[in-house]
Amino acid sequence: MTYTTYPLLDNINSPTDVRNLEKDQLKQLCKEVREFLTKSVSVSGGHFSAGLGTVELTVALHYVFDTPSDKLVWDVGHQAYPHKILTGRKNRMTTIRAKDGVSAFPNRDESEYDAFGVGHSSTSISAALGMAIAANLNGDNRQMVAIIGDGSITGGMAYEAMNHAGSIDANLLVILNDNDMSISPPVGAMSNYLTKILSSRLYSSMREESKKVLSKMPTMWELARRTEEHIKGMVIPGTLFEELGFNYIGPIDGHDIEMLVSTLENLKHINGPRFLHIVTKKGKGYAPAEKDPLAYHGVPAFDHTLDHLPKSKPSHPTYTEIFGDWLCDMAVQDSRLLGITPAMREGSGLVKFSEQFPDRYFDVAIAEQHAVTLAAGQACEGAKPVVAIYSTFLQRAYDQLIHDVALQNLDVLFALDRAGLVGPDGPTHAGSFDYSYLRCIPNIVIMAPADENECRQMLTTGFLHNGTAAVRYPRGKGAGVAVDNALTTLEIGKAEIYHTGSRIAFLAWGSMVIPALQVGKQLAATVVNMRFVKPIDEALILELAKTHDVFVTIEENVLAGGVGEAVNRFLQANKILMPVLNLGLPDYFVEQGTREECLAECGLDSTGILTSVEAFCA
Repeated sequence: MTYTTYPLLDNINSPTDVRNLEKDQLKQLCKEVREFLTKSVSVSGGHFSAGLGTVELTVALHYVFDTPSDKLVWDVGHQAYPHKILTGRKNRMTTIRAKDGVSAFPNRDESEYDAFGVGHSSTSISAALGMAIAANLNGDNRQMVAIIGDGSITGGMAYEAMNHAGSIDANLLVILNDNDMSISPPVGAMSNYLTKILSSRLYSSMREESKKVLSKMPTMWELARRTEEHIKGMVIPGTLFEELGFNYIGPIDGHDIEMLVSTLENLKHINGPRFLHIVTKKGKGYAPAEKDPLAYHGVPAFDHTLDHLPKSKPSHPTYTEIFGDWLCDMAVQDSRLLGITPAMREGSGLVKFSEQFPDRYFDVAIAEQHAVTLAAGQACEGAKPVVAIYSTFLQRAYDQLIHDVALQNLDVLFALDRAGLVGPDGPTHAGSFDYSYLRCIPNIVIMAPADENECRQMLTTGFLHNGTAAVRYPRGKGAGVAVDNALTTLEIGKAEIYHTGSRIAFLAWGSMVIPALQVGKQLAATVVNMRFVKPIDEALILELAKTHDVFVTIEENVLAGGVGEAVNRFLQANKILMPVLNLGLPDYFVEQGTREECLAECGLDSTGILTSVEAFCA
């Protein structure tokens, strides 16, 4: 990145430096942070438009609160890039999401200013509440602040936390960063004026003292309580939060740094649960991102002097695109098909489906538990729901998957995107555990495609199967295999031999079939595309055991509870004694990097597989 001189930001190495500025310098600092963010992300790629929208909020928070003693808990972390810039990491921002670089999300191991590690949404209020309770028990009066976006607050966990916080009168500040919610009224002078009054110490003191006096006069107290609610309800959309026990303030302009500082300074001196509603604009200050914040949510490296992102070169489709095309084709053939996503329409490939079949498309917001049980209810009435969800996010609905779907043997297909390692997004987004957590559930068929065409075949197989099924596929592109648009099925539980050899038999699943084939040919070994994680092809395993000396199982899943263990147990049950090498993900969280770097680290590229097999067979 070409170095630019920033009069204020160049001297900011920690939030203490921010707090040493004069208030009238903060607007200039925000301008410099926004420009620095734009240039650094244009070099590295990463999450962009959300961070542009939180520049003023981030500066105000670090100016008002004594971080890191006071804790800032960011939800998801897409909005936390300005926070990283101000907390000693600005000179490394071009390494964000790269191997050994700055983490894409808040990370407790990376900085003392990252109070809580995040990757999934809707966790900030629970975490900040826990910190507030622990601090209070220690006689500590530090401030705990949860910053949550309008998307994250759609998750039920956020409301569970607010319900708890209100009931125990915790000293907690929740800030809603609202850039799209329909509850937002126009932000202007009257709203800001009301906010100044409602957040002032005088108002807070009068409110509390009035409660004490009027509480001894039940009729008057009830009248006063209802009057306050009705008045605030007419001018402020905060009735819900007030009912949950929060002192609601807002909405205010989230790009007015003076207003933010003034309001936060007032709120800092109010005890109990407080809820500040700010309105911001995604992509603020960078015209292309303001125009299309969704396109600029996550970006590759780009030229920030141009008004568009680089166009990707045409190539074979991603697995996500294969799924999206299949979903539309299958929906034409079967009117029972319904598509469900927990707020991941673009990421999971449902854009085309949502446009072609709007009445059969259901975005349930960030509510994975609801998504799964919704599908169960639909299946009870004869529908054929397809739940498109990232592997890592299905973990949040595990109980629903077991009790509401599998236990009742309902006809639901789970399309699990981002299975295995995901590269730059790191361990919070990796789908490293789905073989393990799905295999142990009865009444479920689990498949993993070796290529794009097989992915389509497996989706059709799972959809037409009478019962619960899951197809898990990796992020990005496959091997470039031509796709047959026919809706053909596979025989459930049947593997396919890709290469016939002797002595060593490779049993590979999903993304590991191609590297296994590369190594297998070098070693003149047999290579099997196992296809089905459950049920495994037991008949073929028995046949191969008669003609081979060594089995090598390869899976892009943790070894603990993985499909390699299923092979081991099957051999043991049949009293077959032969050496088996199980290759898979290690027993630690694999950090960020390119997908290729991560696979190499785990020994799951062709070089690593060959090295492990040669050492095992020596």
